[in-house]
Amino acid sequence: MLRVLADPLRARIVGLLAGEALCTCHLVEETGARQTNISNHLRVLKDSGLVDTEPCGRFTYYRLRPEALDVLAARLGDLADAARAALTDGRKRPC
Repeated sequence: MLRVLADPLRARIVGLLAGEALCTCHLVEETGARQTNISNHLRVLKDSGLVDTEPCGRFTYYRLRPEALDVLAARLGDLADAARAALTDGRKRPC
């Protein structure tokens, strides 16, 4: 999931979707990227479980799934806790 969010345009799309559900045309307008590029990034975000879709007539709205970000945040928090414990204990593998 970090690889998915590492792309600057995808990160921008996620930031925009955090505020409201948007369709492809809104994201094209907001980012200045081409429609095909936005559609490809949205497919990656959807396949990774970060966004859901909502059909609305001939448009599809994309909505950020906060629970997917909660899982990522929890995993990163666990890594930070492990790093703190290793630092506090002075753990290091002998050469």
